[in-house]
Formats: sequence, C-alpha cells, structure tokens
Amino acid sequence: MTTPTTPTTPTREVLAIDTVAWLDDAGPDGAMARDRRGWSVVSSIPDVSETGQSDSAWRAFFGRTAGQLLGCCDDGGLLLLFQTDVRSGGLWVDKSAMITAGVLEAGGVLLMRKIICRRPPGTTSSRRAAYTHLLVYGRSPLPATLPDTVADVMDDGGPVTWTRGVGLFATRAACDIVARYAPNTRTIADPFCGEGMILAVANERGFDAFGIERQRKRAEQARRLRTSDIRLDSRADKS
Repeated sequence: MTTPTTPTTPTREVLAIDTVAWLDDAGPDGAMARDRRGWSVVSSIPDVSETGQSDSAWRAFFGRTAGQLLGCCDDGGLLLLFQTDVRSGGLWVDKSAMITAGVLEAGGVLLMRKIICRRPPGTTSSRRAAYTHLLVYGRSPLPATLPDTVADVMDDGGPVTWTRGVGLFATRAACDIVARYAPNTRTIADPFCGEGMILAVANERGFDAFGIERQRKRAEQARRLRTSDIRLDSRADKS
C-alpha cells in the first residue's frame, strides 16, 4: 500500500534588487550563478522609457538581456517574452527582431510567436502598438508529438494590474505553454516582475515563482499579489 503524498504549496521569492546587476552576476557566466535546474523564464524586457538609457544603449541592452534570460533557463526550459512594439526617435522598433538576434547568439531558437490584442483589431496606434508579441524560445525544437494548443492570436489579453501590464488570460496561456512543453519546469522566473502578475499566475498553475523588482514598493506588491486580487474589469492601456 502506498502512502498518499501531500501536495506542497508553491513558493514565491521576490528580490528587491537591480535586475541588470543580478543578470550580470547570476547569468550563465556570472560569479553568482545559482542552481537553476527546473527553471523557465516568463518576462518582459523594459522599454527605453523605463531604463533612462539612450536609444542606442537600450537597443544593445535589449538583445544582450534576451541572451542572458535564456541563460537563466534550465537546458529543457523555455524563455517566454511579452513585448509591445513602440516608437522611438520617430521610428517603430521591432522588438522581436532584437530579442531573436540576442537569443540566437546565445544558442537559442524561436519556437512560437503569438499575438495578443491590447485593443480591438482594426485599431490604429501612433506611439504604442495595439498588440503584444508573445515570443517563445528554447534550445531545441519542440516535440512533434505535442501540437500547439494556444491560439496564434488572442483577442483579449485579460485584466491587468497596471495600465501597461500583461493581461491575466495571456499570462495563463504562457504558463500553460511552459507546463506543456517544458514538463520538468518547477520554477517560473520573472526577473522584471513589476507588480507580480506572472508570479501570481505561476503559483496558481502550481509552479514555484522567483521574481526581481528594483522598486521596493512594487517588490512587496509582487510578493503578495494573488490572481483572486485582480479586478476583472481592468484592461491594458488605451494610449
């Protein structure tokens, strides 16, 4: 007779530190490299307006950071990035191209590309795109025996915790992709976690969660957020 096991409550750790410094120290070649067995990463790399960098410095940071985030994943883990295109210096910035270049240089491959509508299809935007990319990367192709089950275009990302945040429904889809295609993942990490939407959904889906947020107030919010706290009538920005 086997003794039934008691389900464990998923854990959550949030560090109130600078993500760039942590990535430099804890990345694949960093002095502080920690045990990342069973890790996948679901995150968003900050826009130029959030970093205070020049446009050229931010573009270099963007690609380099994408490669570092892949390095934070277990060999069988996945890197999923939510990114919304913006205008910078009067030109549209194709974030997916910059990210993919950085990931390819780090030895990864692009596995999936999804689109999440931030506003209804047919909307015209001038500063911030009305859609968000969900880009999925790994180190090897996905098994052909597991067909894709997440829609290529989601017409509603779901409620958010702040105006530019990732929606609840889209975040659930991302965590479900990890569960389906990276079955050895135990921890979902978000090194740019903000108020903690991705961490809350990771715990909801049974994963341990690890996040980093530079602002202490937001880090505390990220430690406490639960999906049941999210207002169902909130939506992404209308700018």
